[in-house]
Amino acid sequence: MPDAPPAPSRPASPAAGSPAADPVDTYAALHADATALLAGWEPTSPAAAEARERTLDLLTAGPVAMSRAHRPGHVTASALVLDATGTRVLLCLHGKLHRWVQLGGHCEAGDRTLAGAALREATEESGIAGLRIDPVPIDVDIHPVACQGGSLHYDVRFAVLAPAGAVERVSDESTALGWFPPDRLPEPLANGTVQLVAPARAALRRSPLRPAP
Repeated sequence: MPDAPPAPSRPASPAAGSPAADPVDTYAALHADATALLAGWEPTSPAAAEARERTLDLLTAGPVAMSRAHRPGHVTASALVLDATGTRVLLCLHGKLHRWVQLGGHCEAGDRTLAGAALREATEESGIAGLRIDPVPIDVDIHPVACQGGSLHYDVRFAVLAPAGAVERVSDESTALGWFPPDRLPEPLANGTVQLVAPARAALRRSPLRPAP
């Protein structure tokens, strides 16, 4: 009797965070955090209030709204990093935008909180260890981007404090990094970056910044 043909192999399940992974599973905790955080947040400006409401509307789509795979738009996290004295801010010259901008980017499947996502991005893009974050947002901004063939970033922004003597290191995503006094920011500057300075410095005065949960 001839041997039976081997059973077809079963494809491996996609890893969490891969393009084929289910955003409902991989982003559920982050989606819950974003919804609760923004629902209880006191906006820092009329524009931020409008953006907060639009972001909460986006979040009704479910956890997929945290993923870059969601073409109508997705939530991102960014951070304005201040030096230990609170008198300078760290900006990067973005490699694709060719503008100076705060640090930040897409949420990842391993992120559990928006503050954690912002701190991870700030750490990766600055190369600075020991950053501390205020978990209360300082701004929400919605702007068009080119990812996924054209989409919107619903960007939730935070204040981050660098330790004394911090030395930055340029990442693959930026052309340069630089510390700048708030009244002498570089050009060309990305839209929406300057509006972060006042609420970030206010956050530093309001409460000590700490590691993200």
